Amino acid sequence: MTTQDGCGAAAAVDRVQQAYARIAEVDRPEVWIALRPQEETEAEAAAIDPALPLAGTLFAVKGNIDVAGLPTTAGCPSYAYPPERDAEVVARLRAAGSVLLGTTNLDQFATGLVGTRSPYGAVRNALDPSYVSGGSSSGSAVAVALGIVDFALGTDTAGSGRVPAAFNGIVGLKPTYGLIPTEGVVPACESLDCVTVFARSLPEARRAFAVMAAAPVTASPGRPAAGSAGEAAVGSVLGSAVGSAGEVAGPPRRPGPWRVAVPAVDALGELDPGWATAFERAARSFRDVELLPIDPAPFLRAADLLYQGAFVAERYHAVGEFVAKGGPDLDPTVAGIIMSAAALPAHRLFADRETLAGLRAQAMANLGEADALLLPTAPGHPTLAEVAAEPLAANSRLGRFTNSTNLFGMSALAVPAGTVGGRPFGVMLLGRAHADDHLAAVAETLSLPLRLAVVGAHLSGQPLNHQLTERGASLVVTTTTTASAYRLYALPTTPPKPGLVRTAEGGAPIEVEVWELPPDGLGDLLAGIPRPLALGQVELADGSTVTGFVCTPEGLAGATDITAHGGWRAYLAAG
Repeated sequence: MTTQDGCGAAAAVDRVQQAYARIAEVDRPEVWIALRPQEETEAEAAAIDPALPLAGTLFAVKGNIDVAGLPTTAGCPSYAYPPERDAEVVARLRAAGSVLLGTTNLDQFATGLVGTRSPYGAVRNALDPSYVSGGSSSGSAVAVALGIVDFALGTDTAGSGRVPAAFNGIVGLKPTYGLIPTEGVVPACESLDCVTVFARSLPEARRAFAVMAAAPVTASPGRPAAGSAGEAAVGSVLGSAVGSAGEVAGPPRRPGPWRVAVPAVDALGELDPGWATAFERAARSFRDVELLPIDPAPFLRAADLLYQGAFVAERYHAVGEFVAKGGPDLDPTVAGIIMSAAALPAHRLFADRETLAGLRAQAMANLGEADALLLPTAPGHPTLAEVAAEPLAANSRLGRFTNSTNLFGMSALAVPAGTVGGRPFGVMLLGRAHADDHLAAVAETLSLPLRLAVVGAHLSGQPLNHQLTERGASLVVTTTTTASAYRLYALPTTPPKPGLVRTAEGGAPIEVEVWELPPDGLGDLLAGIPRPLALGQVELADGSTVTGFVCTPEGLAGATDITAHGGWRAYLAAG
């Protein structure tokens, strides 16, 4: 997350200018519902106190969260209203020095996990536009993944703050219910809704979360704040879907390493090709963690209750009267889901509540003394075409691992865990209520594959490529380019190698491949790299930053500028 730290107003204004330039560069209009004028955000950035904790950062918010001066649409133009003030969580972030860029697209009324159910357009995946971005917080996740903003707010009832994170290779933090206020958020299911944060790294997400959760939270009318005395009363008297904090607190923690419950892959149901292997690899990537077996059956069975049971009636309570009036901009799939809940009998809710209580007790017993449960964030990643062909079935499948989290009153954290077929793969850590800090600590013990951008003799088919494959590296992005801020030089070395140098002006995009290799493999590679080459941070065309081969300044003596060729292969082909 970018900060000013002594750079002053100029750095904050420059960050705003970069964001608007990035918006034009990526040309993804479907990401946004409303953008603030650039001159307005520049003026706000120039006036930010650099001592504030989030000074110099940019954020965006999902279009069902109030922002003064922008319409709140919840993904439905005819529903729009002009909020009188910022939602409480937005106000906290702005008071901490972060500059708001605009509101982002979503599955209408936050109903969906695909990101396609919107009259503003289907939000395409940040890395492969033929695939869905995930929803319902689709625009917020893609705005972060494309490097436009430093972090963004979403909401999560059934997984909307986690599935888009997994599909776009970023972090999605879903806190315990009640830690972040929902005042000024259009409800989906008010007793379950949580405001979430997306960021490109866990420290960035945690930093924003600390500001969002800093002040005491006033509970929504439907439910008291998590952990309060009133919450137990709601769990026992009203039968809240989440229940009391005491029901999920678990046994006192036994001293020792972090303990993570990991189910066998054959207990998870059908996964996309390669995903079972990626999940097992992620489980093996923990450092100094005790892995425990677990039967995930109650978590999976409870997931079915969220939409196939009576709890979906709360969505009708939220916006059903509006949807019942009809309208040309209503998404037919969303409208069908909401209206189907109107006919649910009251006795069905009581029966489902009893079923859920039993599943919750079984799930927590299965979790035992584990600090976290590891699951794939989703069972697969569908294309836009697959969702269009089967909108209900494709969406329902995506909630297999996420739907039960809020029903059980749990905290959750979705983190990247490598790639499968060149697209991001993500895992999710679930913890009991108020285990948010524990989940972050457990996530930090993951030693996942690292990405490396190569530009010359380590490219596929080049003489030093074996140095990658011998260290367990795999190619994840066959061809992309750097940002337009680099120059490439042919160095007088044996074998011939290029040197990549970042420049303040006169740069150009340079062809690179992106490989993935274990952390120890990267460390071993670094130990054998001869000067003037080194490993440094390289910005890619999509705005992301990865480790890559760069050249130190002294290595340019006697080197030939070959930037005009656009890459090492083109230079070699030119003779």
